[in-house]
Amino acid sequence: MTAPTPTSAPTARSAATGAGEGAPDLSRCSLNTATVKRATLEEAVGVAAEAGYGAVGLWRDRVQEIGADTAARVVADAGLRVSSLCRGGFLTAPDAAGVAAALDDNRRAIEEAATIGTTELVFVVGGLPANGTPGQAPRPDAGPDDRDVVAARARVADRVADLVPFAAEHGVRIVLEALHPIFAADRAVLSTLGQALDLAAPFDPATVAVVVDTYHVWWDPALRESVARAGAEGRIAGYQVCDWILPLAADPLLSRGYVGDGYVDFPTITRWVAEAGYTGDVETEIFNQAVWDTPAADVVARVADDYARLVLPHLGGPTGG
Repeated sequence: MTAPTPTSAPTARSAATGAGEGAPDLSRCSLNTATVKRATLEEAVGVAAEAGYGAVGLWRDRVQEIGADTAARVVADAGLRVSSLCRGGFLTAPDAAGVAAALDDNRRAIEEAATIGTTELVFVVGGLPANGTPGQAPRPDAGPDDRDVVAARARVADRVADLVPFAAEHGVRIVLEALHPIFAADRAVLSTLGQALDLAAPFDPATVAVVVDTYHVWWDPALRESVARAGAEGRIAGYQVCDWILPLAADPLLSRGYVGDGYVDFPTITRWVAEAGYTGDVETEIFNQAVWDTPAADVVARVADDYARLVLPHLGGPTGG
């Protein structure tokens, strides 16, 4: 299958961008750097600031290219916030060496989050040990224990417990992300928001929380109840938006689309998140080759238009009408 092509982005900034008279309030709109994958951190921050966004969500690869201290300065100089850092996680290794490597990498991620000035570190918890490389067949030597999803989730809980004290010392919150079940084998053994909340439950909401990502949770029949529960527990640390589009790409990871191009009911889900008390930033995070091949300024303009039409009016309060 070929990768799905999203609706074309505008070739120039529309009235939805910038801070001109009559322009929508983009103060809670955040550009995740994965959406403009080819842009450097400086370029992504620049186009977001120029368009009037309030924040950026950073991926560690871009932060590491210039160093966390420099990344923090770039964002601050642009007058933006860092809504989150992606990503920590991959915590399902069953062997001592794998556990040690995961803990070491996640401690570095926590330090990076603290340095760039965000309290929110998103965790993609990892798939089954049977998977050696995301998107590929099981390892030839994988046995029954490597396919035990219940045991893998238990190891995630153990590793989160290991990391909580270090995260708390640095003022960083572990933010669990449930991924669509299509990614359970290779990327995340947490498939529903409810599962993420259950794993977070033993910990203070100030140290372990969840992110609501529309691409991954839109299908969940218990989503409204889970969002309400997350709000009541004070655990909604982020709201990420992009659309579920068909046909799926050969790599399903790249099947995210612009808000409004697919099947997700953004007004309803956004209202549920707002009713749950969430008042933070709304990140657009899109993995799609066609989007990545589009000039970053055009992507940012399209994202702002979609946010203004399908998300902002349903956020409630002074920013959402």
